[in-house]
Formats: sequence, structure tokens, C-alpha cells
Amino acid sequence: MAKINLLPWRAERRREREREFYLMLGAAAMAAVAVLFIWWYWMGVRLDNQDARNAYLKSEIKQLDTQLAEIKELDKTKSKLLARKQIIEQLQASRSQMVHLFDELVRTIPDSVRLNSLRQAGDILTLQGTAQSNASVANYMRNLDGSKWLTHSDLIKTEIKGGDKRNRYEFGLNVRLRPPENAENLDSKAADDSAAAAPASPPATPLPGVPMPAVAIPADMDSASPTPPKPAADNKNGGTP
Repeated sequence: MAKINLLPWRAERRREREREFYLMLGAAAMAAVAVLFIWWYWMGVRLDNQDARNAYLKSEIKQLDTQLAEIKELDKTKSKLLARKQIIEQLQASRSQMVHLFDELVRTIPDSVRLNSLRQAGDILTLQGTAQSNASVANYMRNLDGSKWLTHSDLIKTEIKGGDKRNRYEFGLNVRLRPPENAENLDSKAADDSAAAAPASPPATPLPGVPMPAVAIPADMDSASPTPPKPAADNKNGGTP
């Protein structure tokens, strides 16, 4: 007889398929969990690395801030030293200014002008005095403008006061002091010009009957001419030889 299977094979096959489905679903879930764990671990490593880099950058920034503070202190010290150097250079350049100033005041003042007061404020010099006439004041201003240490004279006032006919014009002047370096340059230039313009002194000619002074002769010239020339004998009567 033919064998006939009367068991519920369809239900058995359905259960096997369900078992395979659950196994595949579990494997997929485990793979997803593994991928999620790997991703979380990788992100944690990256975060730790970035935190380390941030900490390194913060430490370097702190060091740079310290160095910047030191640089600022050095800049302040440098500016103070430069200011002191500038003051010392100004004092060095203007140490002889007062001497030249009073010398120029004596040189530039005309005979018909008399100073009564002198006041200095910075590089502005205020002069007040009396003069014989306005022409004397104008002459004094021209002398001040032509000075090496004074320049830019400015008339404040000139008025007639008093009964003295010789010195009855009272005047006030503002004159600017020339910078010391410019004045020193002008002074050295004037000295060079005067030295160049000075004529060379002619050689002195000996008087008749006066013996010539002895001159040192080098060794090589002495060997070339062993016998130096004898000076001419003086005339007994005082005449020329």
C-alpha cells in the first residue's frame, strides 16, 4: 500500500520558518547593538582626543598670555627708557643753550634799546624793554631773526610812555628759541665756512743777517748729503751777506 503522511506538515514548516525568522531577528538585533557599541566607543575616543587637544591648547594659551604680559611689561620699560634717553639727549643738546642765548642777546641788542625783563616759557622767549624809536625796535627784530640761536621774532606791543625822549618807547617781543641741534649745525657750518674763507698765512721770510733755525734731517737724506750747507756768515758791520 502507498504510504500516506497524515501529520500536520504545514504547521511544522510554519514553526520552522518562525524559528528561523526569530533567529535572524535576534542576529540582526545583536549586530545592531554591536555596531552601536562600536560607534559609541569610537565617538568616546574622539571626544577624549579632542578634550586632550583642548587642554593642550588651553595650556599653550596660558603660556602665551604670560609671555604677552611679559612683552607688555618690556614694552613699558622700553618706552620709559626711550623717554629717558630722549630727555638726556635734549639736555645734552641744550646744555650750552643758555650760554649762547645770553651771548646772542648781547650781540643782537642795538645801542638804542634796553631790556627790562626776560621770561622763558618752553621755547618761547618774551622780551620787554624800552627803545629810542620804532626803528630801533625793528632793527632789534631783524637782528633777532638773523641770529643762530633765536628766530621768528613777533612784536607784541610798542607804545609811548614816560617823558624820556631817548627811551620812551616801551615794547614787548616774543622770540622763538632755535632747536639746539639746528643751532649747533649752523654753528659748525659757520666755523667751517670761516676756516675755509681764512687765507693761508704766507711763509715767514727770515730777516737779513739772522741765521736760519736748525731743521732735523731724516737718516736717508743724511746719507745722501753727508755735509749740510753751512749758514752764511754774518756781516760784522750788520749789513746783508
